[in-house]
Amino acid sequence: MTPLSPGAGPTSGASRTDGACGTDGAGSPDRSDRSDRSDRSDSGQFMTKIRHVLLDIEGTTCPVSFVSGTLFPYAAAHLAPFLSSHGSDTAVLELVDQVDQAWEDDGDPAARSLREAAAREPNPALRVVPYLLWLIQQDRKLTPLKELQGLIWDAGYRSGELVGPLYEDVAPALRRWHSAGLELAVYSSGSVAAQQLIYGHSNAGDLRPLFAHWFDTRIGSKLEPASYQRILESLGASAEQVLFISDAPGELTAARAVGLPVLLSDRQDDGAAPQAGNGFTRIQSFAAIAALGPEAS
Repeated sequence: MTPLSPGAGPTSGASRTDGACGTDGAGSPDRSDRSDRSDRSDSGQFMTKIRHVLLDIEGTTCPVSFVSGTLFPYAAAHLAPFLSSHGSDTAVLELVDQVDQAWEDDGDPAARSLREAAAREPNPALRVVPYLLWLIQQDRKLTPLKELQGLIWDAGYRSGELVGPLYEDVAPALRRWHSAGLELAVYSSGSVAAQQLIYGHSNAGDLRPLFAHWFDTRIGSKLEPASYQRILESLGASAEQVLFISDAPGELTAARAVGLPVLLSDRQDDGAAPQAGNGFTRIQSFAAIAALGPEAS
């Protein structure tokens, strides 16, 4: 394995010609640009400065298809049974009330039609199910829906029906970096609770103890440089000490704007078009990262 030069173009053996992963709920970016070139400068000294590894999830440590093809359908299929069983729980009732209020305020004709048809359902918790399913179909974001999905996923993980499908190279790399004294952190558009479910119930066991920090979009958009500045402040680290790995060039651009070294995760799954490199070093596996921090000395 050859040390990589973060933020540069593709390193030999790290580019790809087919398959890629998408971004978090933002559709597939243009990934047809293959014109970028490697920065051939020596990266060894650069890698020794790394003290933190900040990781995206979808398309970086687990397949994008897990969210769209497994988690969302699972939550949709279990909405009615879950609300039927837990609809009287105080926390669930509060979420149902929030959904109902959003439904009442929703001016979409389709939403209004659903509300008229659901008025005959006597159970308040079950009454909102058609609207929740419609929101999922429309890919509409609603905070109480996300929280209900999180509760359903939690039950699914605990029962063993759901398992976080990490790429096979991820757990060994996380353990190696942790053992080398690096601090690991997650930054994903999914909630911190959802992040911890994936790593707490992964195909490699409970990996949560390996992570020191968890960040979601409450700290800011992943496309805004200011978000990464706030993460640096939270970590108490300088930019050159934090390596960020993501499959989304827009996120890498934002992170690099405040000085973070970055790597583009270009996994061969989901059948998407090749990533547009935008001048970033591509990796198909964490095994391509030879050494970081003190172990790179």
